[in-house]
Amino acid sequence: MLQDPLVEDPVTLDGTVARLLNAAVACIARVGVTKTTLDDVAREAGCSRATLYRYFPGKSPLLRALVIREAAALEVELQAAAAGAPTLEDAAVAIVLRAAEWLARHPALQFVMTAEPDVLLPHLAFEGADRVLLAGARVIAPALSRFFALGGSESVEALRASEWLARMILSYASSPADSVDLADPISVRRLVADFIVPGLASLSDASRR
Repeated sequence: MLQDPLVEDPVTLDGTVARLLNAAVACIARVGVTKTTLDDVAREAGCSRATLYRYFPGKSPLLRALVIREAAALEVELQAAAAGAPTLEDAAVAIVLRAAEWLARHPALQFVMTAEPDVLLPHLAFEGADRVLLAGARVIAPALSRFFALGGSESVEALRASEWLARMILSYASSPADSVDLADPISVRRLVADFIVPGLASLSDASRR
């Protein structure tokens, strides 16, 4: 399972845990992270607060579990998107398009990004940004690893390339620019060709020497 640096331990997704995490997504999409309470999540999940506490003894553990589940789901989607790509450029385009699509249709993330940017801010600056980018790199790396000769998805080159790709996705998703439309394949391919592939290709070549 994905080892996400934002979450120390993976979550065993039995039926109750999945229901609780789905309820958390629904609550956050409705009122945001700050206003969502454990009582709200328990009510949404149709269970008692005591049941919720048996799995998550506080809001922070619940949010950590939610982060790792959603990151693992995104990792699977990105691998599927890039699986048939014949070149590194094609894989990068597929990853950017699928990641942008996933972000756009994630109701909780959309609410937080538009209505609660202060919740994200600590994670997008200084040490917080480093941790988020490393987490993003580890989500993306399995989808790019076949283009790197040494060490698979945990190789230095694969992680560095994936971190650069994560940085570009995060930058344009959080601060849209008129010149780049992450939902448009032509716009994304231009972005990838001009700013992403040159760096990725140099790392890929280095891993094959």
